[in-house]
Amino acid sequence: MTQPAIARESVVNRVIVVGTSAGGLHALGALLGYLPADLPAAILLVMHIGSRFSVLPEVLQRHSALPVAFAQDRQELVAGTVVVAPPDRHLLVMREGAALRAVLSCAAKENHTRPAIDPLFRTVAEAADGRAVGVILSGYLDDGVAGLQAIKACGGVAVAQDPAEAAAPDMPRNAVSNVALDLCAPLQEIAAALTRYARTPPPAAGAHEIPSWLRTENRIVADGGDLKALQQIASPSNYACPACGGVLFEMTQRRPTRYRCHTGHAFSALSLLLEQQTVIEESLRSAVRALHEKESLAEQLAAESTLHGRAPEADYAGIARRCREEAAQLLALLAG
Repeated sequence: MTQPAIARESVVNRVIVVGTSAGGLHALGALLGYLPADLPAAILLVMHIGSRFSVLPEVLQRHSALPVAFAQDRQELVAGTVVVAPPDRHLLVMREGAALRAVLSCAAKENHTRPAIDPLFRTVAEAADGRAVGVILSGYLDDGVAGLQAIKACGGVAVAQDPAEAAAPDMPRNAVSNVALDLCAPLQEIAAALTRYARTPPPAAGAHEIPSWLRTENRIVADGGDLKALQQIASPSNYACPACGGVLFEMTQRRPTRYRCHTGHAFSALSLLLEQQTVIEESLRSAVRALHEKESLAEQLAAESTLHGRAPEADYAGIARRCREEAAQLLALLAG
């Protein structure tokens, strides 16, 4: 879609943040296609694209009357524009005087991904002073749910796509279950509501106090991890961080249950369960590799003993057989 020649306002009355994952490309394209070219709000998008090369802005621009581009570090947010989290960077929002700025961060992954939705939603909740509108679209698990709670806690608006419409309904469904939503609707209705929100005067500055736990958690992300700060908002759990091996702390904030380690990795209970499964699978495959190597070494020692006409120091053939059997058992476990 050709970008119209419209003057963009530097004053941002509303900041709309959208998070999505599986099924999100279609959802984002449809949502942007329903929005008018003169929308008086800045839009920030996070899609779980990982570290891969991406042409997401170019794809979305085909559907959007608003200009779409990857976020640039420290750029000022401008009404009537769409900025997208680039690969392998969290997209955050920080206040600098009267201006709101996008900040790109290589802080630790959250919910086993970077960019993640929660960091954007949490930071815009604090920075936007009640002017944030958070939207959760199609995706698996529950990234963005805790961030949507933060937006509500700071006087913002919480929206989710109707799970029945979403290609992957987990994220919208978890938002419905855990957040006091202002709207849960199909994409076309969401676009109409966003347009109304954007054209409604924002709440008075300072009308909602920023919760201390939110300020602390955002500071942890900005500073790259802080054990003392983490201890103020979380308690040690019985679990180890699957990413770095450190102790996970259970956040004292409301559900869904969340965990952080002091180096910055963060997980919901659902994403932690998935990550633990990945660690288990990698450990089992490492064990299979070690058993195959031990089997090969035992066979080599048996062959050398035969070659030199001496009695083997151990039952190498038996060792090799047991390694084959144990490796087969582990492979069957992985296949199950």
